[in-house]
Amino acid sequence: MKAQQFVIIGLGRFGASLALELMEMEYEVLGIDHNEERVEEMTDKLTHAVMADATDEGVMRSLGVRNLDCGIVAIGDNMERSILTAILLKELGVKMVVAKAISILHGRALEKLGVDRVIFPERDMGVRVAHQLVTPHLLDYIELSKEYKIVELTVPSCMDGKSLAEINTRAKYGCSIIALNRGGGVIVAPTSHDHVNEGDIMVVIGSNESIDQFEEEAVNREESEA
Repeated sequence: MKAQQFVIIGLGRFGASLALELMEMEYEVLGIDHNEERVEEMTDKLTHAVMADATDEGVMRSLGVRNLDCGIVAIGDNMERSILTAILLKELGVKMVVAKAISILHGRALEKLGVDRVIFPERDMGVRVAHQLVTPHLLDYIELSKEYKIVELTVPSCMDGKSLAEINTRAKYGCSIIALNRGGGVIVAPTSHDHVNEGDIMVVIGSNESIDQFEEEAVNREESEA
């Protein structure tokens, strides 16, 4: 099966980081930027890196961009160029267009243009850091909707050695542990017989209220046992 092919337009910090991660995952990545220095820095790290004007239809056609699976507009310093590039990718027929937004207004404009996914890297990172600061065991946070989320929590000492049946998050709180990550690997869809050890990572899905209650009780129990 042919690996997915991506084009990333804008090789600043976000675009470069995304491009390198996709390369690490063994996908093909074409990087485009109008800045020669950025392109030179990525030349040996990506499948292809090209210095070009991404708003030039002729140039983008010559690069075969429309044949790629996903186009990511990672331009963060020029809203007009970002919007024009997104329009061009849609017009060229790129299967999926993703764009970074630098403001709410920018994001709304991209959505109205029919961009398949708009991302707010700075805002999303701010949300994650805020949650990590107030919840000691929280490693990562993904908002599924306004009511539901997925979180990664480290197993506190008060749960060490307990089975999922004993913890019983679904009955007690209304949330579910859908995976366990420990040194030996990942257990997907663990059963009630699986045990957790202090320091393991639990992937938990549920409503905001149910997960918050689970987190709060675990922290309180650990503090009372300290």
